Amino acid sequence: MAEPRIDVAARTANMNVSAIREILKVVSRPGIISLAGGIPSPDSFPMEIIGELVPRVLEQYGSNALQYDLTEGFLPLREALSDLVAGLGIMATPDDILVASGSQGVLDAIGKVLLDPGDLVAVEAPTYLGAIQAFSPYQPDYVEIATDNEGVIPESLDEVLAANHVKLVYLVPTFQNPTGRTVPLGRRLQIAEIIERHGVLLVEDDPYGALRFRGDRVPPIASLAPRHVVYVSTLSKVFAPGLRIGYTVAPSRLRDWLVIAKQGVDLHTSTFNQALAAGYIAGGFLADQVPRIVDIYRPKQELMMRALAEDLPDGFTWSRPDGGMFVWVEGPDGFDMGPVYERSVAAGAAFVPGKYFFTSPNTGIETMRLNFTTAEPGELSRAVAIIGSAIEAELVAPAGNL
Repeated sequence: MAEPRIDVAARTANMNVSAIREILKVVSRPGIISLAGGIPSPDSFPMEIIGELVPRVLEQYGSNALQYDLTEGFLPLREALSDLVAGLGIMATPDDILVASGSQGVLDAIGKVLLDPGDLVAVEAPTYLGAIQAFSPYQPDYVEIATDNEGVIPESLDEVLAANHVKLVYLVPTFQNPTGRTVPLGRRLQIAEIIERHGVLLVEDDPYGALRFRGDRVPPIASLAPRHVVYVSTLSKVFAPGLRIGYTVAPSRLRDWLVIAKQGVDLHTSTFNQALAAGYIAGGFLADQVPRIVDIYRPKQELMMRALAEDLPDGFTWSRPDGGMFVWVEGPDGFDMGPVYERSVAAGAAFVPGKYFFTSPNTGIETMRLNFTTAEPGELSRAVAIIGSAIEAELVAPAGNL
């Protein structure tokens, strides 16, 4: 019997296996300390709260919690999210909100609805790899916006929009993945003015904003230019990622199209998980849990800062975020973190080479992303020491001589 012929669509040429997911497979073996993953610590999961919410949800909603529901999302959750984003200065009714299976589901739907082959998407350099993976199957081209230690440089954004017909701008302005940087208020006001003046749509991805260790909260750009911003967020970092609860506040015409796109994918996000999330927010559990998560992450980040100062050689710099989950390390121009990664893994520690976060090829080879949320304190110190030793060895060894 002949095998069935499977001719994949041309768009699959733009679909690549996640480099980070492949790295995580490599480093998941015993004995490897991973600073590569961008995942929350299991210690941050509110296990007792979930145990309390499950019977409460079943008692309150009965079989409705297990039934098909609206594509837009479980109404009690959208009501709770409306109150939540109001605290950020984003005015949205429950009807303005769409719940998705993680924020990744929102990004994919945005790409499906908005992007034609050849359309331009403006992104930070570097940017979140998952967004590139979500958009790329729809065959856009990318144009990079310059950044510095305070994130996106508004003048560069203005130049990019003036010189190109950009379909949408994608930014992670708060505790960015991968750099951890936060765009300050003054720049956010400039960005809001720029996107309004150019009449362009901005996708503001905000998965880490609640994880602030120091300093004052900065308002989302969506609160400054609501008609021009699609605000995307998730409960994965402050509740439980396995529940896959993301959401968006989008201009009404776009939101309607996102609903249609979602109907063709999964009809709706898990009703039961949404009911849990509604109880988590409306019951005040989220407000209580976030400080606990911060208390887990803050000392780990501070420990990593000290370890980097002790173990990295001169000529290497790193970001000093006020929150989030990541630290970004930069070496001298031309230094290649690829061989450092190989040496580090061989010695028992892993990170993500920064080149994967750039849309331009052969860019960012001297950079790396470090995550501090999942490793134990002793492991953090040891992993940074291993990476520092690998850098020292690569500085004195011929390239490729591992």
